[in-house]
Amino acid sequence: MNILERVAHRVFCFTLAEVCRREHLDQKSVGLNERIIEYSFALQCIHRTSARTVLDVGSGQSSWPSLLRTCGCIVTAIDEVKGYWRKTTLFNRHFYIIKDDITKPKLSGAFDLITCISTLEHIPNHQDAIRGMSSLLNPGGFLVMTLPYYELHYVKNVYKLPGAGYSQNAPYICQVFSRGEVNQWLADNPGKILEQEYWGMFNGEFWTFGGRCQPRKVAVTDRHHHINILIQKV
Repeated sequence: MNILERVAHRVFCFTLAEVCRREHLDQKSVGLNERIIEYSFALQCIHRTSARTVLDVGSGQSSWPSLLRTCGCIVTAIDEVKGYWRKTTLFNRHFYIIKDDITKPKLSGAFDLITCISTLEHIPNHQDAIRGMSSLLNPGGFLVMTLPYYELHYVKNVYKLPGAGYSQNAPYICQVFSRGEVNQWLADNPGKILEQEYWGMFNGEFWTFGGRCQPRKVAVTDRHHHINILIQKV
């Protein structure tokens, strides 16, 4: 590196270190959230399928793509940017994010496995998002999704329901999916469910309702708010 590059590199490293230091000092205990069970499920799926090439959809500012790379996967990360992040600047200091819309992806190539962690619920046209992800999977490839869920019926935007626990003024929606949507995804994009987990995350009936509780794995007949699902393309 020449002298200007070295100076710029030192300034960048100092700035990033200071941001990390302040975040460290500003930590507050808010209790466990859904990431602890989502990441665990997704990593187990990658281990189970021996996936080598992985696409993460909706990476945002998360360190998830970097973690996947640390585990040995060849990782591509994309985010549409304008929707969920339109009121803030999206910069991921952990991994390079490609700006792309999964409802009409420009990305070329195919992947062994795709992860979509707590992202699909914020995409109004979820059917096209599923179609886009399916188109980017190798034959026999795998799709790992984690999302708000209620077996019996769909909710277009749980944040707007009376009793929602937070995000009533969010600039994006939060859908709660049901068995009907899952069945339609599989009908439109042939695949089979290899595994699904139901989780209780709140004390109330729907996602965000009644305050958070310790994440607990439950049966479909019990109160649940979330699923982790592994689908194989056929």
